[in-house]
Amino acid sequence: MSDSTSHLGHVRPWRHIERRKSRQIRVGSVLVGGDAPISVQSMTNTPTSDAAATIDQIRQLEEAGADIVRVSCPDVESTEAFRTIAREARVPLVADIHFHYKRGIEAAEAGAACLRINPGNIGSPDRVRDVIQAARDNGCSMRIGVNAGSLEKELLEKYGEPCPDAMVESALNHARILQDNDFHEFKISVKASDPFLTVAAYQQLAEAIDCPLHLGVTEAGPLRTGTIKSAIGMGSMLWAGIGDTIRVSLAADPVEEIKVGFDILKSLGLRHRGVNIIACPSCARQGFNVIETVAVLEEKLAHISTPMSLSVIGCVVNGPGEALYTDVGFTGGGKGAGMIYLNGKIAHKQANDGMIDHIVALVEEKAAELNAARAADLQAAE
Repeated sequence: MSDSTSHLGHVRPWRHIERRKSRQIRVGSVLVGGDAPISVQSMTNTPTSDAAATIDQIRQLEEAGADIVRVSCPDVESTEAFRTIAREARVPLVADIHFHYKRGIEAAEAGAACLRINPGNIGSPDRVRDVIQAARDNGCSMRIGVNAGSLEKELLEKYGEPCPDAMVESALNHARILQDNDFHEFKISVKASDPFLTVAAYQQLAEAIDCPLHLGVTEAGPLRTGTIKSAIGMGSMLWAGIGDTIRVSLAADPVEEIKVGFDILKSLGLRHRGVNIIACPSCARQGFNVIETVAVLEEKLAHISTPMSLSVIGCVVNGPGEALYTDVGFTGGGKGAGMIYLNGKIAHKQANDGMIDHIVALVEEKAAELNAARAADLQAAE
């Protein structure tokens, strides 16, 4: 089923997003750019030198659905531990390199799938070239990471302040170094904490080069406000077709970054993972406690990665209409019971007591059915 077609087969052209045509690169086993799915990333915040703690956090991110995980390598102890970490990781790792180019070389040799460098602080072009050679020798791709807060001194003097022109000029200057060295396995990011500056820079960059773009509003802030800022900034770019991989930067548990990232993509029909719960905010008409029910359901259904939809609506004003377009639905009624819908059709009445466990069972059953159908399709394609 395409993102612009409902599960009932209705074509919805107004939901179609035409993605920018970018060339494709590889980050380990993950393709980035071209027609590849938009990948979701996060970054560990444990001391990398503590391999066990870092591996444990990577496991949590993998379970949350992370496609790629970035790990900072600020010192030689970190790159030494990185070798062990890379062996244990099930997803490709990006080594985050700042200030010392030798860390990039060491990380490439230790198993990094990609090296992220900030051209404003890694050093001279010669040092960048040394990192390029290490990437080439070890099959790594690279990310040029431009941040408004760490632009080169000469660009700040030229433009007077961080601005889209300065950020894009920085990115293209360093892309040129890679291209001049016949290295083309790279993506670029041009991040700022200001969504306006971020969006303007990416729009300009998208017109100037065909490489994949890594999206992010950097240092977006705490969980709630950072989520909103990221959704506005990245959402507007993704809606315009810009972006091949994303990272939500939150001052929160990195697992939340993965959840928010998928929710942003899910909202735009660009990527689907897990149960999309459609729920009303509740009012005096509700036939059960909607808010409490949804909170429990969200927790109990967190283990399901199969893309599917669930509507939980408090009354019959909007409930039946929403249930028509979801895989499983529950609409509150009266006298302590509501109506269950399956695949958009009325199925049976369900008492409020025991409703949560019943809905969980139905969702799990539907997920198993969808997984079996997908497996059969794959087998038939072979």
